[in-house]
Amino acid sequence: MKKQMFIRNAKKKSLLNDLKATFHQTGYVDWHINPRLSTADDEHPEGDVVVQTAPPEIKRPPMYAVVLMNDDYTPMDFVIEILQQYFAMNLDQATQVMLTVHYEGKGVAGVYPRDIAETKANLVNNYARSQGHPLLCQIEPKE
Repeated sequence: MKKQMFIRNAKKKSLLNDLKATFHQTGYVDWHINPRLSTADDEHPEGDVVVQTAPPEIKRPPMYAVVLMNDDYTPMDFVIEILQQYFAMNLDQATQVMLTVHYEGKGVAGVYPRDIAETKANLVNNYARSQGHPLLCQIEPKE
């Protein structure tokens, strides 16, 4: 048992010395050669406990709806233009959302993670103001 430990320690020291020599000669160590500084025979030495960590749980980010609000002044054609330009809708899809906004008071233009939804809402609001329209675009949490 002691002989095996001595051999393992000697191998580790030898590998470490090789890496140090390489670094001193070239100033670069290729860690891909042996990143663990170990050999296959000491993967699970007797008496050691092996702990396997679970992969992290990946949660989907909360989603937000980008909502266009109805007003009495913004032309329908402008709303369709916004939906096509900022939400990549075709004419039929944009017309459906525009009619929903017109008849129901608001309509969902798209559902995105918060940062993207905020960016799209800000872009739409800034563009509408630059064109002289009071169109309001907001985000709402999606359930």
